[in-house]
Amino acid sequence: MHRLRTCAARLRPLTASQAAQTVGQQRPITAASTSGTRTFQPIRCYTAPVASEPFLNGTSSNYVEEMYLSWLEDPKSVHKSWDVFFRNANAGAPPGAAYQSPLGLTASPQLSSLVGAQPNVEKLVEDHLAVQSLIRAYQVMGHHNAHLDPLGISCVNFDDAPVNTGFQDVGFYGLDETDLDKEFRLPTTTFIGGSESALPLREIIRRLEMSYCQHIGVEFMFINDLEQCQWIRQKFETPGVMQFTLEEKRTLLARMIRSTRFEEFLQKKWSAEKRFGLEGCESLIPALKTIIDKSSENGVENVIMGMPHRGRLNVLANVIRKELEQIFCQFDSKLEAADEGSGDVKYHLGMYHRRINRVTDRNITLSLVANPSHLEAADPVVQGKTKAEQFYCGDDDGNRVMSILLHGDAAFAGQGIVYETFHLSDLPSYTTHGTVHVVVNNQIGFTTDPRMARSSPYPTDVARVVNAPIFHVNADDPEAVIYVCKVAAEWRATFHKDVVVDLVCYRRMGHNEMDEPMFTQPLMYKQIKKQKPVLQKYAEKLIAEGAVSRQEYEVEDYNSQN
Repeated sequence: MHRLRTCAARLRPLTASQAAQTVGQQRPITAASTSGTRTFQPIRCYTAPVASEPFLNGTSSNYVEEMYLSWLEDPKSVHKSWDVFFRNANAGAPPGAAYQSPLGLTASPQLSSLVGAQPNVEKLVEDHLAVQSLIRAYQVMGHHNAHLDPLGISCVNFDDAPVNTGFQDVGFYGLDETDLDKEFRLPTTTFIGGSESALPLREIIRRLEMSYCQHIGVEFMFINDLEQCQWIRQKFETPGVMQFTLEEKRTLLARMIRSTRFEEFLQKKWSAEKRFGLEGCESLIPALKTIIDKSSENGVENVIMGMPHRGRLNVLANVIRKELEQIFCQFDSKLEAADEGSGDVKYHLGMYHRRINRVTDRNITLSLVANPSHLEAADPVVQGKTKAEQFYCGDDDGNRVMSILLHGDAAFAGQGIVYETFHLSDLPSYTTHGTVHVVVNNQIGFTTDPRMARSSPYPTDVARVVNAPIFHVNADDPEAVIYVCKVAAEWRATFHKDVVVDLVCYRRMGHNEMDEPMFTQPLMYKQIKKQKPVLQKYAEKLIAEGAVSRQEYEVEDYNSQN
């Protein structure tokens, strides 16, 4: 009984003096009520280790003591199992080993079925860990399976083998088809659930595919800052984030029309002139305007830009707002000023303009610096000018003055000045508090295929050295382009760090309008000739949705040409 009392008293408060007094105490233990003999055993110290018995805890100990006293008087007055327990306890067995199931006492069928129905906890934990690994795999490698190429002919793996497709196979994580309809709790490192904390595996995979494997590929898991990673996850994983208002869609369509018709006009009017047109990446214009709009909304008053010759005339006309007469007169040598140098070709010149931003109704100053034929030479010039503007207007955090740099894919990967400029981005004496880089990735460098031009999968891999997030986007999906540019502008305003937007597009003409690309890239340009223009595809999409009527589209199209 002393063992029973010891176990029952374990939860009762006991002072040190009481414990000391207890060590030497003895009390008689009656072996059987009929034997008339007594034996004495030392009482164990309360602090001595004893097997835990849940039924001896709390108020249950009083009940056990009453049964024990009843058993002392008549062993048959208690259940046979308690009779065995008390006999073993009196014989010196520890409480944990005192209980023995009496012969013939077996569990009921109902109890057995309940025990068998308990879930396999180990399997449950393994499955939840597998789902977490699956989610992380999409976050790390989902961009490899995104539909980024408008032509559908590119493969970022240069030996033409499937790229990282294994991460989408649930069997790789120890799951199978029977698990697809099971519900799993979502970890805190994903936002695909929205307001839901658990989802079926089939729905988890569907939402991950929508977030990471459509027209946007997000590279960010190399960033070693948890807050920044969570911020990006929330922007791209939250259900319904890419919802646009009717007004936003109409504005986007109008900007696409102006971008496209400008290039078409130049091609018809001066078909034999070099202009390095933007055909195949017309969504660059609404992309830049979106970055400027969002930055103006965040308080930016001065945007300094640098870019190569590809699409420069279109940017001057539709973003900077250079007068069209000034652009057109440069195509006619008889209209050019006599005192201008012969080397100042129209697609190398810059522009400075201050105007009202129509979206935010705020004043904004736009500068596009001049650029030589050395494509990336303007990069440090833009950063230096931005730093000077920030210094002279007292903009210590870069909230009012920012820079945007445009690049070609081949030059971005191939010219060392890009790498050098990136390494200035976080230096205390040189930082401009974040630059938005936009890469016009037409998947060709003059006549060279990317597989023969660089060793990295993407032209943007150079940006990883400064932990800049990279947003790859299919340029034939204007709405995806606009959303990515909004996120890029918000990133710069939030973290004041560099960010890269990779516009995966194509080049409808040759390197310049005098070049015939069918000689050097016949397979690519065979596919390009079949490609429907992005404006036509987007207009048809909006008409099908009912966002605009065909008549409204034609009126807007007509107005842009007059």
